[in-house]
Amino acid sequence: MANNTIYETEFNFPGQKDVYKGKVRSVYTLENDRLVMIATDRLSAFDVVMPKGIPYKGQILNQIATQMMASTEDIVPNWLTATPDPNVAVGVACEPFKIEMVIRGYLSGHAAREYKLGKRMLCGVAMPDGMKENDKFPSPIITPATKAEMGDHDEDISKEDILSKGIVSAEDYALLEKYTYALFQRGTEIAADRGLILVDTKYEFGKTKDGEIVLIDEIHTPDSSRYFYSEGYQERQDANEPQKQLSKEFVRQWLIANDFQGLEGQTVPEMSDEYIESVSERYIELYEHITGEPFVKADTTHIHDRINRNVLNYLESL
Repeated sequence: MANNTIYETEFNFPGQKDVYKGKVRSVYTLENDRLVMIATDRLSAFDVVMPKGIPYKGQILNQIATQMMASTEDIVPNWLTATPDPNVAVGVACEPFKIEMVIRGYLSGHAAREYKLGKRMLCGVAMPDGMKENDKFPSPIITPATKAEMGDHDEDISKEDILSKGIVSAEDYALLEKYTYALFQRGTEIAADRGLILVDTKYEFGKTKDGEIVLIDEIHTPDSSRYFYSEGYQERQDANEPQKQLSKEFVRQWLIANDFQGLEGQTVPEMSDEYIESVSERYIELYEHITGEPFVKADTTHIHDRINRNVLNYLESL
């Protein structure tokens, strides 16, 4: 395959104090409370990082998140200050909350799997009887998850447990809830303009050293969100057909079909170059649908050098 990917990151920026490597991002903490977040081409599914990178995936996620941050900053403050490279976001260092705010407008994915097992409570929230997979909830529900370290699984947690364990204060949690509903509403409106339904998503928040709560990480990307095509949605529901969706669910389904769900003893199936190319093409399709713009491929000939040069030029310009 001609395309180079960025899988591992071994940068050393001026004033670097710390490096954190998540499932798909590497985060460099610099002096002056500055963070450099590099969106790699790593692909994670079932909380497992796949052994090969997906061309342009990091660029796609970074550029969607950047665009979505810009289109929500009037309702929720965020950490972002610059994007000096297609794969890089620079912003304010925050103390992340140790939970993810998952919000669901529809009975899909994890919620649908739990529902099929007969459960009617998810993270302390009641789900109505008589629903079928991909039905719309009467109103969106927040089902938080604890943030796992790389290699571990995120776990469902209720609001009551978050508060009783002191993971987040009641005052802060109230604001996280308010922001989550507001962001989901805006994301739903943006998606509708593109002929899409924002089914579910997750938001992550942090606190600046001044005590301000801000949106961090990515937002409304196909890795953090599930989208359906709105055209034909109701017809498919009425006919009990699966929904046409824009998310990385297609990767999960391929893995399930190849006997992998991240369970102990299972091995990741071999991904051929052809399959990786097809995943890359699907991500480009996702980008174009979600943003309403054509995707412009960055030059990946020397991707590590390009990122290093662009970040250094940005830091020198400050």
